[in-house]
Amino acid sequence: MKKLLRSPVILFLVVVAAIAAGIAVYWQLHIATPELQYRLQAVKKGDIAQTVSANGTINPVTLVSVGTQVSGTVKKLYVDFNSKVEKGQILLELDDALLAAQQKQSLANVQSASASLELADANETRMRGLFAQEYVSRQELDTAVQARKTAAAQLQLARAAVEKDRANLNYSIIRSPVSGVVVDRAVDIGQTVAASLQTPTLFKIAQDLSKMQIHANFAEADIGSIRIGQAVHFTVDAFAERHFQGEVMQVRLNPTTQQNVVTYDVVVNVDNPEKILLPGMTAYVSIAVAERKNVLLVPNAALRFKPAGTAGGDTPKPRHDAFSGKVYVQAKEGLKPVDVSLGITDNRDTEITAGELKEGNQVVIGEALASGNSPSGSSSPLRMRMF
Repeated sequence: MKKLLRSPVILFLVVVAAIAAGIAVYWQLHIATPELQYRLQAVKKGDIAQTVSANGTINPVTLVSVGTQVSGTVKKLYVDFNSKVEKGQILLELDDALLAAQQKQSLANVQSASASLELADANETRMRGLFAQEYVSRQELDTAVQARKTAAAQLQLARAAVEKDRANLNYSIIRSPVSGVVVDRAVDIGQTVAASLQTPTLFKIAQDLSKMQIHANFAEADIGSIRIGQAVHFTVDAFAERHFQGEVMQVRLNPTTQQNVVTYDVVVNVDNPEKILLPGMTAYVSIAVAERKNVLLVPNAALRFKPAGTAGGDTPKPRHDAFSGKVYVQAKEGLKPVDVSLGITDNRDTEITAGELKEGNQVVIGEALASGNSPSGSSSPLRMRMF
């Protein structure tokens, strides 16, 4: 091996290779054309739209919760999930044995009160005759009149109890208050429902699935740009290849705060003629809040680019409704910074509202070669592989 290295030919080749490598590095760093040193992209004109986005849930416009006003055990069930129902249609029946017995008891009380009233009427008539003949005092007559009025009131009370029990008996049959589709059923045959404290929900009926709504929570930073009537575009996971449209119907003034983040509920009206959008689906909503036609556009990568060796960053600073930024173009003396005023962005391109840039100018969007980290911390565009 040592003899091989001492050979003049081998030494000459090693020296030539080292010189060639040095020339290649110098050429790459100082002589290479801009197209080889940096990635460039032309400034162009076009249309741009700035959007705000949020996630939301698809719900029916009208969702009716059907409950019960009486307690009991489910005896018969007539509908299930996805059943189409008409207004007034029977949904289920509760066991009415106790309610029917209570009604019978009330009817018996009516008969008893009616008999008491007849007796009180007879006593009052008799007392009036005796009073006319001065056989009884005025007080005894007044007592008989009061007894007759009390019996009449008791009869009215008994009849009211009958009406109440009849209504409760009718409530044991649960009917649909609207026409629609059953989207939720919370009971089964044999299950006992109790209506003592609050009305339990037995069914949920969507009145019309061809009209839906999206409830999306938008951040407070975006809510100022949203207006009623704006067009809405959204997608759902079930039909990822399709894009759906809607319209802003309402911006609710009731904020929600979670972990110091304030959001507002935006209600979007959606037509669903195919009825493929189902209740509960997650919608990825996008609203175009600003649009520009035939304006100068610069790639966002050009605004983020910073030449090696520069300190700090060029963070855009707000200036009313515009922002200031900086891009770099290739000049004879090297990279030249150009200050620009920025308008709206679609997260890929940004509108240029003022500055020296013109359509067709080449702006730098990044380094041509990936930089490697040297042991000293400096970067070099050429990496040598050791064998």
